[in-house]
Amino acid sequence: MRRLWRWYQQCLASHPVRTQVVSSGILWASGDIGAQAVTHYSARRPDRRANNTPEDKDKDKEFKVDWRRVGITSSFGFAFVGPVGHYWYEYLDRFIRRRFQPNTFKFVASKVAADGFLFGPLDLLLFFSYVGVGQGRSVEQVKEDVKRDFIPALVLAVSCHGLSSRETLLGSSGSRRSIKSKTRRVRFDFTSYEPCVVHVDQH
Repeated sequence: MRRLWRWYQQCLASHPVRTQVVSSGILWASGDIGAQAVTHYSARRPDRRANNTPEDKDKDKEFKVDWRRVGITSSFGFAFVGPVGHYWYEYLDRFIRRRFQPNTFKFVASKVAADGFLFGPLDLLLFFSYVGVGQGRSVEQVKEDVKRDFIPALVLAVSCHGLSSRETLLGSSGSRRSIKSKTRRVRFDFTSYEPCVVHVDQH
């Protein structure tokens, strides 16, 4: 595992945008597959079977991955989160560096908070819209989905983001490259939760 992490850091250093695009796409695909699995197996719980609709009964069948949905979800990671996240972090690093001493708790905590409360909501809103349209829903249906699910999904996503950042905040000493790689890892941890957060919340 350490060897894999070292290789990943080397890739980040030599090809940062390309590496984050690929990493983000893979993580979003994994998160969506996880969301499908959670939705499928939670529908099979005994306490939910009594009120099952015909559509719910179909979920009792063997779990099969909806690869079309995985493709839509992962393409958002490839096309938006990876490249935009890279330049967002470059800007955020320069901005926070002017205000706090690098390699300190406040420095890393500020970056994690800005990421969770500024980039996170935009990311989530765009994801709801992109996936809704990609799955053939109308603009009005997408609006209703956002009104109903955005706040609960955001609360859960930010909570997951906070939990995933604990190690980064506790271990915030190190070189500039180490700090940047740690905060990038938090971003990737967050994006791997987000498809699961959104799709599970919508069901």
